[in-house]
Amino acid sequence: AAPVRKIRQKRTEELIKNPFHLDFLFYSPACIKPNENISFSTEYDATRPGTQTNEYTEAQLQEIVKKLRERANVYKEKLNDPVISSPEASPPVYEKKEEAEAKPEEDHYCDMLCCKFKKPPLKKYMDYMKLPDTIDSYTDRRYVAWLMLVTIAYNWNCWFIPLRYVFPYQTPSNAIYWFIIDAVCDICYLCDLIVFQPRVRFIQGGDIIVSIGNRVETKKFYRNSMKFRLDVLSVFPFDLLSFFFGFNPALRANRMLKHNTFFEFNDRLEAIMEKAYIYRVIRTTGYLLFILHINACLYYWASDYEGIGSTRWVYDGEGNMYLRCYYWAVRSLITIGGLPEPQTLFEIIFQLLNYFMGVFVFSSLIGQMRDVIGAATAGQNYYRSCVDNTVSYMNTYSIPRLVQNRVRTWYEYTWDSQGMLDESELLEQMPTKMQLAVAIDVNFAIVNKVELFKGCDTQMIYDMLIRLKSIVYLPGDFVCKKGEIGREMYIIKQGEVQVLGGPDGTKVLVTLRAGAVFGEISLLAAGGGNRRTANVVAHGFANLFILDKKTLNEILVNYPDSEKLLMKKAKVLLKQKGKPPPGPPVQQPRGLASLFGQKQETPKLFKAMLGGKGREGLARLLQLKKQQDTQVKPQKKEENKSKEKRKQKNLSESKDKWILQRPRRHLIF
Repeated sequence: AAPVRKIRQKRTEELIKNPFHLDFLFYSPACIKPNENISFSTEYDATRPGTQTNEYTEAQLQEIVKKLRERANVYKEKLNDPVISSPEASPPVYEKKEEAEAKPEEDHYCDMLCCKFKKPPLKKYMDYMKLPDTIDSYTDRRYVAWLMLVTIAYNWNCWFIPLRYVFPYQTPSNAIYWFIIDAVCDICYLCDLIVFQPRVRFIQGGDIIVSIGNRVETKKFYRNSMKFRLDVLSVFPFDLLSFFFGFNPALRANRMLKHNTFFEFNDRLEAIMEKAYIYRVIRTTGYLLFILHINACLYYWASDYEGIGSTRWVYDGEGNMYLRCYYWAVRSLITIGGLPEPQTLFEIIFQLLNYFMGVFVFSSLIGQMRDVIGAATAGQNYYRSCVDNTVSYMNTYSIPRLVQNRVRTWYEYTWDSQGMLDESELLEQMPTKMQLAVAIDVNFAIVNKVELFKGCDTQMIYDMLIRLKSIVYLPGDFVCKKGEIGREMYIIKQGEVQVLGGPDGTKVLVTLRAGAVFGEISLLAAGGGNRRTANVVAHGFANLFILDKKTLNEILVNYPDSEKLLMKKAKVLLKQKGKPPPGPPVQQPRGLASLFGQKQETPKLFKAMLGGKGREGLARLLQLKKQQDTQVKPQKKEENKSKEKRKQKNLSESKDKWILQRPRRHLIF
């Protein structure tokens, strides 16, 4: 019974050290209730042979149960209040059930000629086209589309009212077509006045005024504005006077007062266009053509006033009247010259005013065109100036041609990939919230894939996104070298890098791609000052995010839970770094050799003493012992000789003293 008792006691001690191996009984902590008392019977059971009383075993098992209860409580606390908090709430369960139970909508298809395509139902069209109670003029694309329709009607009136007033293009035979188009334009004006403009939101004292329901505030604001007065004048029906005085296109001149809508459309369209300078160039060209159009109408009016074909200066009445007059307006307004000389006083004054107006207007339009094109190419000009200044600097100090080529390559790739040399210059002009919004849309998908930051607070990752710095490395550039002091970590945004090692440092150990992280041990180590363990080289053009240790510490001050998680991951990484690389599998002995077990490895200290393997190491050790003995023997002989001389000297001195100290009476004969 004594050996059995020792074995049981040993197993119990092992279970106390590692209680989680009790899979046969305590596989799940839920099987032990917090308030349940568990006891193990130690009474002798006669029906069960070999049963013995052991109070020590029962006490140890009670200790195991206590530890398992503590483990169950820990898991419950983690489920109720996890260490890692997230600002995003989990979706409720019932929403998923409703989504699962919801029936898929029926697909609507349209057969047209020989093709069949899918189209959304009419209900979706109606929901999308339904006007909201209030309209956000900055973000609602439907409002921009409506402004475009009103702008087309405005341009119709601006171009054709002077044309119809001067040139005899409107006749009784085609008057009905002109009236229909005029009526459509007037309907657009009225709808804008009654339906759309009273719904537009406005800003008052920094607050966006949104009136829901009756829209009292937006209506009141619109009716008190100058825009409302001009819109009312633009739709005032002066056309009704044509029933008394006959139709005259000049009665519709008030339609050109709706210029505020035209300029508002220009602003909204430029705000949503990716390349707004294209529209600015088109608009400026349209201004020039419109001024030439007005000049052509004035020339025909002056020719009609003087008499068609009456002098050489006026229009002679041949060919297309509008094209001939427009050609004269272009040559006159741009001051090309080569025109017939004016003869009458009216013609001379008209030509002088035309020249003065042409010089002023044409120079203004040319200057505006130059500003538009200059603003469109401002970034390109800045890039060219930076490249030119850098090349001039390198030529001044005789920089090698190889380095100059790499610098030019960096400039070209950075400009082609980003459209700018430094992204931070653009983001610094924005508020912090806008910087965060842009950084989330651009870089959050990449950083969120990094294993190191999985489980961290989402807001901590947001704060880190603003602090990241983007750097472009050329093919063959060293990102970090072996032996350097590591003060930052790298996240690959785009491209690949290679980790080099081996005896000569040219062997490719691993290739890291977008989303990978390296250098994190130097960033997370508590001691700091860790040296790089390998060379990292850019395989191609690599765009990397850099995060230094100081910046990370400033961020983690506000997120202690994420800091604990990162420290745990840092310890795991340091342990993995310290482990030796896995070697080849050890072969198990076969046959009778398996009875003796595997031979233990020789201690390192003993290996150092032997200095070699097998008999060679032992022979060397014996040889060192003999050399030591041969050096010690002469020293011992010299010491023995000196000791003997000292003894003899001491004896002679003692005899002399004894003779001198004897009594004198012995000297008398």
